[in-house]
Amino acid sequence: MSTTSRTLDESGLGGDRPATDGPAPSRPRPGERRPGRGGEGAGRQWHGGRVTYAVLALFTVGSLFPLVWTAVAASRDNTRLARTPPPFWFGGNLLKNLEIAWTDANMGTALLNTTIVAGSVAAGTVLFSTLAGFAFAKLRFRFQNLLLLLVIGTMMVPPQLSVVPLYMLVAELSWTDQLQSVILPTLVSAFGVFFMRQYLVGALPTELIEAARVDGASSWRVVWHVVFPAARPAMAVLGMLTFVMAWNDFFWPIIALTQNGSPTVQVALTGLGRGYIPDQSVIMAGALLGTLPLLIAFVLFGKHIVGGIMQGAVKG
Repeated sequence: MSTTSRTLDESGLGGDRPATDGPAPSRPRPGERRPGRGGEGAGRQWHGGRVTYAVLALFTVGSLFPLVWTAVAASRDNTRLARTPPPFWFGGNLLKNLEIAWTDANMGTALLNTTIVAGSVAAGTVLFSTLAGFAFAKLRFRFQNLLLLLVIGTMMVPPQLSVVPLYMLVAELSWTDQLQSVILPTLVSAFGVFFMRQYLVGALPTELIEAARVDGASSWRVVWHVVFPAARPAMAVLGMLTFVMAWNDFFWPIIALTQNGSPTVQVALTGLGRGYIPDQSVIMAGALLGTLPLLIAFVLFGKHIVGGIMQGAVKG
């Protein structure tokens, strides 16, 4: 049962209100915003002005223009593409050019091979980079800083310097024109190790690992039940970046693979539009076919990828 106390305000008028230890909370004025519980400005929604939306629209159009132009060029013929000004709207040859590109470049086999290569490279890079990043971030061993410096130092070496010894090794193992020749050399990357190490330093509390070891968890169990869940956002981002890089890789696959053997998409595209006058419309159609799987993957998994990036960006 609440008790009330008789109080007088500054004007001398009285009123009944519940007795409290401190002053009564003031009511917000009309149109006034109160900060959220998380601190000053927490929970506030910021709205951009017209200039912000104009800049975003400009960047969006600039980002989509190469893709749209590729589709426009793929729907025209080579004669129309050579005229000035170039076409800026779709023609009627898209299906015909796509069929020619699919047949001449053996695009079905190339897409399957590229999916296998990019998926294997992405999975291997995420797994091994996470394990190595965890070791560099939370374990203590001899020459730890020196080894990390050596790993980072390999990022400064141009990949062209390793082509000759790598090709000699692939030829010695009889792996030329086979998919393992482009999968195994790229199963782990220095960038992936450094990326995962930097993420796990702040995202994985050392106390959590110690608590798991006190409970009797082995090293592999700690990795599976503690490290992998904590590193999931960074693993998603690294997997996406590695998959795109492996899909678009051209330099090493064109050396290790051939167009008539087990080509990837980038190798298969080199055989399109050959002749005295290259058929640019067919080349653009092949490039469109090679880009569509990435667009479909981003449409299907883009929400999860962006969610992983945001979850990794907001830690606490």
